[in-house]
Amino acid sequence: MQRSEQGHAPSVERGSLGAYVLGARPKTLLIAVAPVLVGVATAIATVGASAVRWPAAIAALFGAVWITIGTNFANDVFDYEKGADTKERLGPMRVTQAGLLEPRQVRVAMIVSFAIAMLCGAYLLSVAGWPVLAIGLTSIAAGIAYTGGPYPLGYNGLGEVFVFVFFGLVAVCGTVFVSASTLTTLPMITAIPSGALASCVLLVNNVRDVETDTRANKRTLAVRFGRDFGVALYRACLVAAYAAPWLAWLVCHVSVFAAVLPLASLPLAIKLARALGAERGEILNARLGQTAALLLVHSVLFSIGLVLR
Repeated sequence: MQRSEQGHAPSVERGSLGAYVLGARPKTLLIAVAPVLVGVATAIATVGASAVRWPAAIAALFGAVWITIGTNFANDVFDYEKGADTKERLGPMRVTQAGLLEPRQVRVAMIVSFAIAMLCGAYLLSVAGWPVLAIGLTSIAAGIAYTGGPYPLGYNGLGEVFVFVFFGLVAVCGTVFVSASTLTTLPMITAIPSGALASCVLLVNNVRDVETDTRANKRTLAVRFGRDFGVALYRACLVAAYAAPWLAWLVCHVSVFAAVLPLASLPLAIKLARALGAERGEILNARLGQTAALLLVHSVLFSIGLVLR
């Protein structure tokens, strides 16, 4: 058994199925589910529920989840090999660094995950044509390039851009495209909260890890411009997440509920914005999970509002 970051020994044996589940980081999969949910709601608001291709929407969900799992495995092994994950790590356990899986095993898990995602993409290709192939291959390449390759995005201050683009614009607009066979201004706007709040999840990580990332030469935005900049960017992303629904109402004339309902999650957002500026160290691991929960709650409320007439 291996020791967890909190000092407790989890019931995970080296090389076991549980180790692979841990490496997949199930809690982070909310980041994949939320934008697809918003994308489906946007498709309903655009063409109506009866015109939505539901099998395509489900395939988009599974594809997004498996791309995220593959990216998580890639991040796990590449961060370990680059020296970013060490015993000093404050965040949740990483299976390669903890010795639960060998780097070779994690690489195989990464490949298998992306292969499953490509199977989902093959179906979507038959439904929606070549743009789906471009989206899928680009997403997989970006998932690997986030921490791997000659110019890893996460090590060069582009992590937040990657997350906003692929867990916001690409995920929402891609879901609308395969589900409704159309793209309008609306998904460009409804993608903003998903991308912004997913970026907030990453920013909690980066703000927490400023010191260890600096030693590993991982030049995140929080490392490049300082912890206070990371906190300010987190707050700016929250503002964007709550402003975008009102923009969708004003510009695209969706139901006013789409703008009003997400406000129910605003107290949690305010609490998190204050906490990130005041807290340091392992306590931010709790804020990480709470930010992911905020993403899901906001997305559910926004989606309900979008489908209401």
